[in-house]
Amino acid sequence: MRRAMRFNTAGPNNPERHYMVPATERLPEARRYVDNGDYFVVHAPRQTGKSTTLQLLARDLTREGRFAALHFSCETGEPSGDDFESAQRAVLFSIRHGAEMRLPEALRPPPWPLATRENLLQAGLSAWAAVCPLPLVLVFDEIDALRGESLRSVLRQLRAGFPDRPTRFPWSVVLCGLRDVRDYKVAGGGDPTRLGTSSPFNIKVVSSRLADFSQSEVDALYSQHSRASGQAFTSEATARAYELTAGQPWLVNALAREVVEEMQVAPSAPITKDHIEQAKERLILARVTHLDSLASRLNEPRVHRVIGPLLEGAVRIDEAYDDDLAYVRDLGLVAPDKPVRVANSIYREVIARVLSGGVEEMITASPRSFLLADGRLDMDRLLDELAQFWREHGEVLEAGLSYREVAPQLVLMAFLQRIVNGGGQVEREYGVGRGRIDLLVRMPFTAEDGRRAWQREAMELKVWPARKKDPLQRGLLQLEGYLDRLGLEHGYLVVFDRRPDAAPIEERTAFEQATTPKGYQVRVLRG
Repeated sequence: MRRAMRFNTAGPNNPERHYMVPATERLPEARRYVDNGDYFVVHAPRQTGKSTTLQLLARDLTREGRFAALHFSCETGEPSGDDFESAQRAVLFSIRHGAEMRLPEALRPPPWPLATRENLLQAGLSAWAAVCPLPLVLVFDEIDALRGESLRSVLRQLRAGFPDRPTRFPWSVVLCGLRDVRDYKVAGGGDPTRLGTSSPFNIKVVSSRLADFSQSEVDALYSQHSRASGQAFTSEATARAYELTAGQPWLVNALAREVVEEMQVAPSAPITKDHIEQAKERLILARVTHLDSLASRLNEPRVHRVIGPLLEGAVRIDEAYDDDLAYVRDLGLVAPDKPVRVANSIYREVIARVLSGGVEEMITASPRSFLLADGRLDMDRLLDELAQFWREHGEVLEAGLSYREVAPQLVLMAFLQRIVNGGGQVEREYGVGRGRIDLLVRMPFTAEDGRRAWQREAMELKVWPARKKDPLQRGLLQLEGYLDRLGLEHGYLVVFDRRPDAAPIEERTAFEQATTPKGYQVRVLRG
């Protein structure tokens, strides 16, 4: 019996069971590298479809009859640590098991030959290549699960056998993992603060990063569900899904799965932008595994050194920055291209919520007490309550947050999220060199004609650091540009004074009224 097709969020895709973007479209250059006998690297953040793409590539190459291609995982070698003999035996076991499951008998490896403990893998692959009637193509998935001497040993043996291909060694080898090959030096015992470019695997021809989905690929993926079930995604829904995820494959699938399977929108009803918004909020609140695993990285020093300046809007320049940035990009937290920014809207929200989660738990104010009769948010009252909360708890909260350099911003975002949560939305924009965080509060309300409408309120956060002049005028000009972009004529500016000689928090936290050069009215909170 044929099973119903699904959006997959757990493990590799199966074309017979899961909606998916065709593997050949995701890594089109791979076939050319294989044809040329290249050794190359494919890397991308977790849950972006690497394993699915390479499994299907290996399957297709074998079916075509020109290569004996096998995909297998090195993950079983992870517990071996520096025990390189144990790690090699784990990898060889994965190869044999995969071959018995997926290759015709004539293409399977012979018994592994006797060899020294330093050369088990090289000897085994050499013996297999010598008897296999077709050139070997091997995909070492999860290669960066290996560590220390085990990883160095595997890479060096691949390099040592490279000149003997194809009659005495695999014709083409693909290393697949989270990181680019430049970071393998760290896993192999190199200095993580000075990676350089050297690597035990210096025979690779290229490192390919598996790209996120484009808007057209998201449309095509969701349309597969529409054709299979008759339930349409509106164009606004697919556009919002792409806007929230920037095409991150797991998130794209997770939003759709949440709507279809968990929210159980009636099959006769179209999936709308509002459904996608609800699904996003449910995923974030549930702290699903994908989001939780990324959030757990935030306190790693290398991650902190990149995300901290992003939240602060500051510029960081030092010798280790490029390497830290490459690492965080490989994790998928930061976009792969310039300028430096968090990879997508959902990750921006997750980062802010995780880093300020303890603060949000301390806020006792009832969200409903800030709503006007028609459902709009009373922004003036919200800021009044925020100011009082900051006077009472600001210094204690600053001292307790791990990202102390952006503690005031995190406290404000936590307060805002606590009040808006449950009906409205807070959208955040921040990035290196911006010198600010822009916030857009969106709250549904009932318009005079009875229709549902959206209240939009713009807020900008700035910091007054040591040895700098008052940022008020610069902030008003920046906020004006933000208001122009949103089509609004009033806004809110919050300036946190972080100068060592600033007045006590009780004295400096106060309001004033200001006007932008174009005449927009701005309520300013200094804290």
